[in-house]
Amino acid sequence: MGSATPGRTDLAATVAGGGIVVVDCRAASSGSSRAFTAVLDAAAARHPDLRFVAVDIEREPALAEELGVRSAPTLMVFRDGVLVFAEPGWLPGDSVDVLIATVRELDMAAVRATFPPPPG
Repeated sequence: MGSATPGRTDLAATVAGGGIVVVDCRAASSGSSRAFTAVLDAAAARHPDLRFVAVDIEREPALAEELGVRSAPTLMVFRDGVLVFAEPGWLPGDSVDVLIATVRELDMAAVRATFPPPPG
């Protein structure tokens, strides 16, 4: 998984593209973040068709605030530019796989109809 923290513009462009993007909002000072990094690295190896991105909330506090991240780690998943999952804390590897399978199966037309994007 990439360790570089994308800037606001790069992250927006990454999640706006098609497909699934898993965003690990982490803090280098957090032991939980460090432990979850290993889980997500393994998930990235199992799911090479997905994009995995890390955001260091200590180095990018404005981006963390914009994303609504209050603690590390926080896991966010975007599909086709839509935020479909966001939770603080970390998950074991099998739960990450279940989450990914669930996101893959989403009917995005129904998601967009139920949760239309904000205007502007």
